Amino acid sequence: MSALPRIAVVGLGYVGLPLAVALARRYAVSGYDVSAERIAELKRGHDRTGEIEAAGLAAAGLELGAEAEVMTGAEVFIITVPTPVDEHNEPDLGAILAACRTVGEHLTEGGVVVLESTVYPGVTEDVCGPVLEEVSGLRAGRNFFLGYSPERINPGDRVHTVERITKVVAGQTPEVSARLREIYGAVTAEVFVARDIRTAEAAKVIENAQRDVNIAFVNEVTAIFHRLGLSVYDVLEAAGTKWNFLDFKPGLVGGHCIGVDPFYLAFAARQVGHEPEVILAGRRINDNMAGFVADSVAGRLKEPGRILVLGLTFKEDVSDLRNTKVVDMVRALETHGHQVEVHDPLADAAEAEAHCGVRLLTELEDGNYDCLIGAVAHAPYCAFEADDFERLLAPEGLLADLKGIWRGRTLPVGMQYWEL
Repeated sequence: MSALPRIAVVGLGYVGLPLAVALARRYAVSGYDVSAERIAELKRGHDRTGEIEAAGLAAAGLELGAEAEVMTGAEVFIITVPTPVDEHNEPDLGAILAACRTVGEHLTEGGVVVLESTVYPGVTEDVCGPVLEEVSGLRAGRNFFLGYSPERINPGDRVHTVERITKVVAGQTPEVSARLREIYGAVTAEVFVARDIRTAEAAKVIENAQRDVNIAFVNEVTAIFHRLGLSVYDVLEAAGTKWNFLDFKPGLVGGHCIGVDPFYLAFAARQVGHEPEVILAGRRINDNMAGFVADSVAGRLKEPGRILVLGLTFKEDVSDLRNTKVVDMVRALETHGHQVEVHDPLADAAEAEAHCGVRLLTELEDGNYDCLIGAVAHAPYCAFEADDFERLLAPEGLLADLKGIWRGRTLPVGMQYWEL
């Protein structure tokens, strides 16, 4: 392998594109994605995920392609494709297997294949390795080598970017680990070399599972305090004055990571005969939160009415709709007989309709809604004042604040306010 190897990044979504751009500042990098539409928009200088600005994309000098030939000559292949779950909440490794087959066709003697996708321990070596061997005709650990470096991209986060975080790496051999440390170390703040690939895989899968369980605890006490007539935000504000109290907030837990990764860990546990309890309990609590919110809102409205939901994406100030639980809340409200409309200034309208079955309002016009639900704390919604609420809500309408973004805000006389 040359001193400055040619690198191919497979999958150019929220994870792959920022990584490819960062690596391209030091290495010759080609980016491959199965979506010709995605490649075309990137070549035009547009990143629909909002992670990379046009100027940064143009300056990167990436060789982009929707044909696998764009990877020809690469010595290091980094796979950053999605790892969702199926209808049974079990790992769906279809995208990884397809990527490995494609990479295998271009893998040559001495090449290194690195997986960044979130998986359970053993996938890189026991699942990816054999597929790469079969397609390439080479032998893992002898003719080519495997590595793992878990992605740590946080969509919309301009602080914890690839360049500013600690990257975990692990290789099939000490020499490969050292090589990966050098490659990633050239573009990121710090590199931690894990004991081995399985350890690195395990570290990644518990990162989001830990957050999921902590949020589930807060969501559960939210339901308890709701019955006690308390606001969880008031309780958290008081409890947060203790120096070691963990700062987690209640809400709808979606996205591609936190709402999915715990199932990968649960699957691995069952494979070795352990029935996970805390992990899956957290998932159940968080998945039921949309129904809890819908029931709480419906209980306050007494009879079916018009509801406006503000925000559809899975988190604030991003366009990402993957696994958003706002959809579940909307459907639950509809089962109560309510007419629900949704607005989101960041979400792509076509994607919302195609993947979520939700037709977004193009703009916020004056309305007479019975209820306004602040589901996602997008910056424009956080700036709402009394006249905005008066313009959208009926005189005695209900303002349901799921994120605590309007706490303490002055409201029109007669308007109801409810927060978790």
